[in-house]
Amino acid sequence: MMGSVLLQAAVFLAASAIAAPLGRWLRVGSVIGYLAAGVLIGPYGLGFVYTVYQVDSILHIAELGVVLLMFLIGLELRPARLWSMRRAILGAGGVQLAGTTVVLAAIALAMGQGVVAAIVLGWALALSSTAFALQALEERKELNRRHGRLSFSILLFQDIGALPLIAIVPLLGGAAAASAATGGTWLAVAKAVGVVAGVVIAGRWLLGHVYALVARSGVREAMTASALLSVVAIALAMQSVGLSPALGAFTAGVLLAESEYRHQIEADIAPFEGLLLGLFFTAIGMALDMSLLAREPALIATLVAGLLAIKAVVLYGVGRLNGLDHVASRRLALFISQGGEFAFVALTLAVGSEVIGKELEARLAVVVTLSMVATPLLLLLDDLLFGKRPAPEPTYETPPDADRHVIIAGFGRVGQIAARILRAKRIPFTALDINPDQVTLLRGFGAEAYFGNAARLDILEAARTAKASAFVLAIDDVDASVKVAELLRTHFPQVPVYARARNRQHIYRLMDLGVTKLRRETFLSSIELTRDLLAGLGLDKAEIDRTVSAFIEHDRRRLYDDYAFFSDSEKMLTRARDAAAELESILNADEDAEPQRPDDRTVA
Repeated sequence: MMGSVLLQAAVFLAASAIAAPLGRWLRVGSVIGYLAAGVLIGPYGLGFVYTVYQVDSILHIAELGVVLLMFLIGLELRPARLWSMRRAILGAGGVQLAGTTVVLAAIALAMGQGVVAAIVLGWALALSSTAFALQALEERKELNRRHGRLSFSILLFQDIGALPLIAIVPLLGGAAAASAATGGTWLAVAKAVGVVAGVVIAGRWLLGHVYALVARSGVREAMTASALLSVVAIALAMQSVGLSPALGAFTAGVLLAESEYRHQIEADIAPFEGLLLGLFFTAIGMALDMSLLAREPALIATLVAGLLAIKAVVLYGVGRLNGLDHVASRRLALFISQGGEFAFVALTLAVGSEVIGKELEARLAVVVTLSMVATPLLLLLDDLLFGKRPAPEPTYETPPDADRHVIIAGFGRVGQIAARILRAKRIPFTALDINPDQVTLLRGFGAEAYFGNAARLDILEAARTAKASAFVLAIDDVDASVKVAELLRTHFPQVPVYARARNRQHIYRLMDLGVTKLRRETFLSSIELTRDLLAGLGLDKAEIDRTVSAFIEHDRRRLYDDYAFFSDSEKMLTRARDAAAELESILNADEDAEPQRPDDRTVA
C-alpha cells in the first residue's frame, strides 16, 4: 500500500518537474504541459492513476491550488485599488457574463434543451478559467497590460457570478424544487451573509494579531502553517454555506493586503500554490475521457470551436466597448474564451439535480477541457500570424491649465515629499506618474496626481511645461530620467530642472545634458546615518563634524574632477584607488586642522 502511494507521488512529481518546463520550451505554456501529463498518466492513458474515483479525489485536493491562487491575487489588490476597478468589474464583467449566457442558452434551446437546462448550460459555459487565464497572462507578461487588467476584472466578476449558479442548480430539479421551502432558502442566505461577515471581520482584525503573535515566536514553519491554515479555514467556512472557497480566499487576501506581514505570507504560500495548481491541471487532464473523443471527434471539435468562437466574439465586443483597440481586444478574446473550472462543478450539480443527463455532462466536460487546451495554441498561432507587437503607449490624463506652476515627474518617495511641502506652501504643482495604480492610490489621499508618461513630448506639452516655473525630475528609472531631461533641454530650455540622481553615472549623464541642480537620492541620508554611527562608536561631536565635512568636500571635488573621465572605466578605477588613499590621508591628518569649507556647487 505504502509502495503504491509512493509510486503515485513519484509519478505526480515527475509530471510536475517535466511537463511544465517542456510546455514552456514548446511555447504552448506550462498549463498545456500539465494537461498532457494528466492525459498520459490518467485512467484513459497509461493508467498510473487507474480509476475515475482516484481522479476525483485528487481533483478535490488540487482545487486548493485555485484557492491559494485567488488568495495571492487578493494580497496584491489593496481595497483602494479594487474599488478603483469597480466599473470594469461590474460593467465589462456583467456585460460579458450576461451576453454570453443569453447566446449560449438560445443555442441550447434551439438544440432541444428545456428552458431550465438551457439557462444552466449557457451560464456554466459562459464562465472562463480564472486559474488557466491568469497563469497564461502571467507567463506572457501581459497581466499588467490594459487587456490583461480587463481580463482580470471579467474573471473576478465571473467568480462572483458563479456563486448564484452553484447555489440555485440543486433547487432546479423536480424533486429538489418541490421540497425546497422558502424558509430554508432564506436561512441559507442568512448563513452565507453571516459567514462572509465573519471572514471580513477575521481578515481585518483577527488574522493580523495572530500573525503578529506567530512572528514573535521566531519559528518560520509556524508562520507558513498559520498562513496555510487561515486560507484552508476560510475555504471550509465558505464551502459550508455553499459559497465559492476561491472567492472567500480572495476576500481574505484583499483584507490582508494592507498587513505588514503581507510579503511574508505571500513568500510562504507561493510554492504550495504553484505545486497544487499544477496538480489541479494534471487532474483535469486525467479526467479527460479519450474514448468519448475517439467516438465523436467531429461533434466534439464542432462544439469546442463553437464555444470558443461565441465567447471570443462577445469578449471582443466587450473589449471595444471598454476602449481597447483591435489588437488588445483580440488578445482579450483569446485569453479568456475557454471554459472554466466552475463549469465542471455546475455540470456535476446539474446531473445530480436531474437538470441534464450524465452523457451530456461527460461530453461537455471534454469540450471545456479541450477549450483550455486550445487557448495557448490559439495564442501561439496569433503570435505567428501577427507577431508580438510592442505595447501601445497608454492614453494619459490632461492636467488642468496652470501658469507658473511646478511639474513633478515621478510621484514616488522623492516626488511625494516635494509635493507635500509645495502643497503646504500653497505653491501650485502638477504631478505625473506612469503607474496608474500609484496615481489612483495617491488620489485617495488627496494628492494632485495625473497619469502620464513624462518621457513623451505630447504629455509634457499637455502639462504646460513651457509655462512652468520649475521642473522636478524625480523618476526612478535612469534611462527614462535621461530621456525626459533630453526633451526638457531641447524643447523647454528656459525651465529650471531639479533632478534626483540614482548614482554617479546617472549624474554624469544628466550633466552632459546641462542639468546642474542635482541631488543623489541616498547621499544626505547616508551622511546622517554615518554621523549616528560615529557617535555610537564613541567619537565626539567635533571630530564627527570634522570627519564628515572633510568627506563631503572630498567627495564633491572628486565628483566634478571625475566627470571628464566617466566614460573611461580603466581610468576611473585608477582614480578611485587614488581617491581612497587620499581620503584616508585627509581623515587621519592632524585633528586640530581646520576643515576646508564645502563649496556651494549644486550637486550633492
